[in-house]
Amino acid sequence: MSSYVVSSKTKAKAKELGLTVKASKNPKKKLDVFKGDKKVASVGASSYDDFHTYTKKKGKEFAKKRQSAYRSRHAKNIKKKGSAGYYANKLLWS
Repeated sequence: MSSYVVSSKTKAKAKELGLTVKASKNPKKKLDVFKGDKKVASVGASSYDDFHTYTKKKGKEFAKKRQSAYRSRHAKNIKKKGSAGYYANKLLWS
């Protein structure tokens, strides 16, 4: 099981999207994303930080730069609604 602690912001965003999230059972991922009782994705590489983590560690200005870089690198896969990339963007980078 992942040692990632799901932030309250991530939980709130998941709720807005009609989802629930839990720390992933896959040690290489941060979150398991559920729609109802069905797992729809595992997202976020556990070896990298995300927007919320960067904000805590290095401040919002730095986090915004990393967010922009992330979105640029993953532009194609974050557009496909329901994909792991889409959920990672909405939950970990918003």
